[in-house]
Amino acid sequence: MTATASFTIDSPLGPRTATVAYERKGSGEPLLLLHGIGHHLQAWHPVSGILAAEYDVIAVDLPGFGASAPLPPGVPYDLATVAPALGALCAALGVERPHVAGNSLGGLLALEMGRLGLARSVTALSPAGFWSQAERVYAFLALRAIRAGARSLPPAALERIARSAAGRAALTGSIYARPGRRAPEAVVAETLALRGATGFERTLAAGGPVRFTHDLPGLPVTIAWGSRDRLLLPRQGLRAKRTIPGARLVRLPDCGHVPMNDDPALVARVIRDTAFDTAFDTALDTEPGTGTGTRTGAGPLPRP
Repeated sequence: MTATASFTIDSPLGPRTATVAYERKGSGEPLLLLHGIGHHLQAWHPVSGILAAEYDVIAVDLPGFGASAPLPPGVPYDLATVAPALGALCAALGVERPHVAGNSLGGLLALEMGRLGLARSVTALSPAGFWSQAERVYAFLALRAIRAGARSLPPAALERIARSAAGRAALTGSIYARPGRRAPEAVVAETLALRGATGFERTLAAGGPVRFTHDLPGLPVTIAWGSRDRLLLPRQGLRAKRTIPGARLVRLPDCGHVPMNDDPALVARVIRDTAFDTAFDTALDTEPGTGTGTRTGAGPLPRP
């Protein structure tokens, strides 16, 4: 069941109050799940139930997306504001340094939380911020086109289109490699979430100049990329690996930009493996994040 939390965030305008929606289930070490731009926390539903068997799973609607309120007027949707705000949310929920997994925009936010010392491990699925200028322009144009399509469909037409596998492919084929697996009601809900996302344009505007250029030494990090990602091309994973040399780079076969729907079991395993590194390194009293192998069975990304 979705709940809401209000908490104080720091902003260029001074302290302000933010309110976000979240779902929490399971028990164990805390695990924060962050969705991509225009999506909502339900993107994690194929995976969150699996992870809740081992973790205290908190899936969040980012500010201005899903059921979360927009940020207060004048507060920017940039990394410097949103990543610390997620840390403030965790504090409000009684959570200290969760494992963090994020997809796309959420992956970039997860990495930034790791950089700020707000995460105990990071799993970034096709994270933003490792693009070339041409790749960023392409992705932003594609995102705007997807949103324009979502906003142009009357609800009755949307529901009718989503009933067929071909219709779901037309609506979500840009982000899923296997859109036919997505339930019709889920496709309708995420399309409505995209069209109603109050933070969409301001997030895109803030993301224009973003490049993630920081190493994260001493932190278990996995960068995972769908082999069929059509929005952020898989070769960007190689740049991410060069930026974060200690990260594990994992290929997700036959997965698109939002892999949680395409292969939930594999995505859950990748997240568990990353979190396991924390426990493993602590048990051995070794420096965390130094491993370069993978226990997921998903091979390395191919060179473009």
